[in-house]
Amino acid sequence: MKKIFLAGLSTAALMTATAALADDHEVKIGVILGFSGPLESITPAMGASGELAMKEVSDSGAFLGGKTVTPVRADSTCIDAAAATAAAERLLSAEGVAAIFGPDCSGVTTAVVNNVTVPQGVINISPSATSPALSFIEDNGLFFRTSPSDARQGAILAQVVMDRGFDEVAVTFTNNDYGKGFADAFVESYKGIGGTVTLSAAHEDGRADYSAEVGALSAAGGDALVVLGYIDQGGLGVMRSAIDTGAFDVFVGGDGMYGSSLLEALGDDLETWFGTLPGSAIEGDDPFVAISEAAGIGIDGPYVRESYDAAALMLLAMQASGEATGAAAEHVMAVANAPGEKIAAGELARGLELLAAGTDIDYVGASGVELIEPGESSGVYREYELVDGALKDVKMH
Repeated sequence: MKKIFLAGLSTAALMTATAALADDHEVKIGVILGFSGPLESITPAMGASGELAMKEVSDSGAFLGGKTVTPVRADSTCIDAAAATAAAERLLSAEGVAAIFGPDCSGVTTAVVNNVTVPQGVINISPSATSPALSFIEDNGLFFRTSPSDARQGAILAQVVMDRGFDEVAVTFTNNDYGKGFADAFVESYKGIGGTVTLSAAHEDGRADYSAEVGALSAAGGDALVVLGYIDQGGLGVMRSAIDTGAFDVFVGGDGMYGSSLLEALGDDLETWFGTLPGSAIEGDDPFVAISEAAGIGIDGPYVRESYDAAALMLLAMQASGEATGAAAEHVMAVANAPGEKIAAGELARGLELLAAGTDIDYVGASGVELIEPGESSGVYREYELVDGALKDVKMH
């Protein structure tokens, strides 16, 4: 199994990771997210949420004998693998970070894992990279994600579409690892339960005109258009063109298309819009609501909860290992799952103290995270829809 952490981490790699500590009192964590690019409208809340967990740990005074935690940001761009790789390399070599929180999008995450974190023996936890291909990446036990694979989301979304009475759809997806993986999973599942896909076609981000793509989708027909793209890029452009030309009036989306900026961009022209995105398994009292509100972080956007959990798990695993190096990866699965004392969001100080005393913990966190092999969330999903001009959750899956 991919997550067995063997002696494959070289002594040199561990020495590199150990040397990443800025000094005896500070642990720097790299925060690599798409602060520019096709997800820039949802990234700020993700970054703030991960950094909220870092501050909570730092303020506790209980982390690795009193060390502080300092986040250092870098831009993944979401779509430029070379830029993301360079950003990760700079964080390690110039900033001396001990670990990488992120990246966010699947293609740049793959590049960072393959080219930077694995070769240098650095633990890497993404809150939002969902490509099914990441379940099989050769990561030497160093890569984890607090989001579930789109192999599952594709099946969930397919059932949602069918349950709503749409048995013939067209599909458009952003032409990268995320879009292809999500679309493949959706199409396979949808066909498997009796649905018809009239056309499944990629679109490129960054274009000014999507009339050709929409023309092909419209000609193929369908009761709805499934848009598996990005909210600030091609996905939005395709929807705008489809609405303007009257090609479709029912739209379906995934996690990359969820957010208030879409509603602001399309306004009253958008009438029927529903879809899925990862949600929280927390039942009953939800302490993350209070701590996020106190910090001024909105929790309705995608991957805000998963971001808090990614940072928290990384630091708790370091506490369990006794050092801020890649060796913490050996402890992530144990910290995330039973058995042990349950640790909710806002209880990171207690988790650190228990681990320091040699007591097992079961980190529940902001999303109710449980990690399955190969080191990813098992996942629950929110089904959302547009109601009276706002996005509302209607069901959990």
